[in-house]
Amino acid sequence: MHPVAIPREIIERMLERRGHLHLFDAIAPKRTALVVIDMQHAFLEPGAPSETPVAREIVPNINRLAAAVRAAGGVVAWTQGSFERSGPHSWPLFFQTMVNPSRSEAILDALTEGHPGHALWSGLDVQPDDLRVAKRRYSAFFPGACELPEWLRARDVDTVIIAGTLTNVCCEASARDAMMADFRVFMVSDANAARSDAEHVATLATVVQFFGDVRSTDEVLALLAHQPVPL
Repeated sequence: MHPVAIPREIIERMLERRGHLHLFDAIAPKRTALVVIDMQHAFLEPGAPSETPVAREIVPNINRLAAAVRAAGGVVAWTQGSFERSGPHSWPLFFQTMVNPSRSEAILDALTEGHPGHALWSGLDVQPDDLRVAKRRYSAFFPGACELPEWLRARDVDTVIIAGTLTNVCCEASARDAMMADFRVFMVSDANAARSDAEHVATLATVVQFFGDVRSTDEVLALLAHQPVPL
């Protein structure tokens, strides 16, 4: 598991800036969605083209959060990176520029609907009433890239809890865009995974300063149960 401590200099900066580190000391469960980003075989399977090993370690925490959100009356949404070689669901700038051609083909294959890599990881507790939504860019809240924001607003959701992989890419992008779309954002420090500790902690430090609250799984569970947690 990644380290999750916010660097001391960031804590001191937040204490000076707003008087406390955390933004929120309560959650309204029925207006809350757990948004799980890209926990697919393409990212979790050993040897997969986008393998992120720590993502396998966060599965128990994600399942705990999903069970608690459901029990409290909230929404659980599973996003899946989903792409095509051409047409409206393609992303040529990424697949032709960000990675070399041989790796690009492997990544694209695994994130194509119908490929085994596209499926949600088998160890996840996905229930029939949960939302499952295709995501065509890094962020689940980027306009036109995912139907999730509209689905959540239709359910009167105003708070999102971000979990999944990669912390510093799709999860951070989703947290940023959700905040800028006026959702209250929680990023769960021990239910997100990156490819290095440094990338993970850097995102936690960025999010807690500018885009949302950063809480542990246990803290989020306490908030869902209406138990006090410190700011």
